[in-house]
Amino acid sequence: MIRLSSKQLRDGMVTAQSVFNQKGASFITSGTPLTERYIHRLQKMGISHLAVTSLSPDAALPPPPGIVDERVREQSIRTIATAFTQLESQSSFDLGALQNSANDLLDSVLHMQSNLVQLSDIRMHDSYTFAHSVNVAILSTMLGSLCHLHRDELKLLTLGGLLHDIGKVDIPYKLLNKPGALTDEEFALMRSHAEIGRKRLLQLPGPNTAILANIAGQHHEFLDGRGYPRRLKGDAIHPYARIVAIADVYDALSSKRSYKKSYKPSVVHQIMTKNSVGHFSPELLELFFDNVAIYPVGTVMLTSLGYGIVKKVSFGKTLTPVITIFATKDAKLVPKPFNVDLSQCPADNTIHHAIDDTELINFVRVIGVDPAIFLREE
Repeated sequence: MIRLSSKQLRDGMVTAQSVFNQKGASFITSGTPLTERYIHRLQKMGISHLAVTSLSPDAALPPPPGIVDERVREQSIRTIATAFTQLESQSSFDLGALQNSANDLLDSVLHMQSNLVQLSDIRMHDSYTFAHSVNVAILSTMLGSLCHLHRDELKLLTLGGLLHDIGKVDIPYKLLNKPGALTDEEFALMRSHAEIGRKRLLQLPGPNTAILANIAGQHHEFLDGRGYPRRLKGDAIHPYARIVAIADVYDALSSKRSYKKSYKPSVVHQIMTKNSVGHFSPELLELFFDNVAIYPVGTVMLTSLGYGIVKKVSFGKTLTPVITIFATKDAKLVPKPFNVDLSQCPADNTIHHAIDDTELINFVRVIGVDPAIFLREE
């Protein structure tokens, strides 16, 4: 798997992530073979980079399965977009439609719960908030199911994920998509979306509005009390808000925005586990990354055994995948590639680093072969 600039895309390459247009509709879904027409449209849409399953069209592979049906995801994006539009124009929205979307998302996630979280999708600026809300709902549902929440609890959590950023309806569009650094005043306004969302959701009818309001109002709180808006600490933060907080940050770091690049799962894992101590529940974070492909299938890496490509990632072993060793540490192809389950290896058999995209392009030129060919079924 490799992320290429749109100018490097070639006919026959297979997409490893979906692309959503300004209205939240999928322009191209993960697993689609590229054509010259698709590539031209991507360039015209301003998509600068796209992940594909292999560098060579001759070694094209199917992408790993996702954790939700793409049709359900797309419909949910349209539903949350409609809710935002209704709220802007009418100061209310159709909660029933969102509850139906939450139910559909829940059914889809539970049906596909044997799959791991893979690469995030690509969204145009206009649809980012809507697609992000749906992704957060999906990831929250996944984590909630791993916590063995009951179905009614999961449905409420999913709905809370969909609505966690509803306060952004009152944040100026230009500020949401500002490419540069925010001023102190702009940053304070941006942060206000959590409290705005809490107050808006408290106005909804129904028995669970307080929980939905807590999710919206607390998803930026940290366990150590350094979050916002209320600097809540520990158990003062609702359990569902702690789950949504992890999903929110993971999707935000994985996504390209006007002001930041997207990060690979291994980098996101490093940021959230090593550089954000005190922010999240350690137990929830560990459980979450047990179900995230930190090194997705097709990732090329340098290990103590040589160069390998990830062949399989399993739940609970996402830091130690099964890899195919195809070259020595000095980049010489081995006569016969062999599989290694890193979870069964001694501690000194370690991953040195995952090969970044630019390095992989140069590496392929040196060895003269796309490592993806070693994942072909014999």
